[in-house]
Amino acid sequence: MSLTMHPVLKAFLSGSFSGTCSTLLFQPLDLIKTRLQTLKTPVSGSGQAGMMALLLRVIRTESLLGLWKGVSPSFVRCIPGVGLYFSTLYAMKQHFFSDRIPTALESVFLGASSRAFAGICILPITVVKTRYESGQYHYGSVYGALRSIYGTEGIRGLFSGLTATLLRDAPFSGIYLMFYTQTKRIVPYDQLDPTFAPLVNFSCGVLAGVCASVTTQPADVIKTHMQLAPEKHQWTGQAVAFIFKNYGMVGFFRGGLPRALRRTLMAAMAWTVYEQMMAKMGLKS
Repeated sequence: MSLTMHPVLKAFLSGSFSGTCSTLLFQPLDLIKTRLQTLKTPVSGSGQAGMMALLLRVIRTESLLGLWKGVSPSFVRCIPGVGLYFSTLYAMKQHFFSDRIPTALESVFLGASSRAFAGICILPITVVKTRYESGQYHYGSVYGALRSIYGTEGIRGLFSGLTATLLRDAPFSGIYLMFYTQTKRIVPYDQLDPTFAPLVNFSCGVLAGVCASVTTQPADVIKTHMQLAPEKHQWTGQAVAFIFKNYGMVGFFRGGLPRALRRTLMAAMAWTVYEQMMAKMGLKS
């Protein structure tokens, strides 16, 4: 007796696998981004120089493996999180747009709503991941961290930074999907060697990722501060005022370079792997 897998489950598994690959590769960039956003004293330079100085500092003080600190909660977050995003996106596309290609604005809606749903589901793990990467908290395990946060801060602590997270992730995914689908539309795939299709998809993903990353960078900085010090920043406005007072406008773009690199490459890789896997399963992504 053969077991037939539901298409949405296939989308979930494809998304989870793509999320695993991209998370493992680009975790160091996420750690550097978090450290840059929360530094008490700036390292030399705020862009590439500051990023490299911090990278070398982490390797020197915490070893090379220190760059993968927080990879456990990243896996716990990304494997189901990316799977949830892609399966929700697939289900919505099949329900609302089974007979046509979504417009640019509809793509924004699809990407944003799918990411918002997945983001809310996995936010407690996102809080743990951010605290692991900051180096300010020392939890024994992901489960231990969740218990500790719930015990000391309650349910509010597990969902700290919810507004900022949604303001960052939903627009990022919406803008990304819009640019990605619109860019792919102008590529003449019928005249292209199928061997190069993954590379072209990856290039479209990189372009879309850069546009989406720059747009949503301030929300990412706000989210990081709210999740690291929820007792100080109980609502989004307090975090905004704190960042502006202490760092000025440039503070909202701290850690922008490593985040742009990671989010762009991670999203491009995730989409490329996802689409290749879905094609092999005989499904249109």
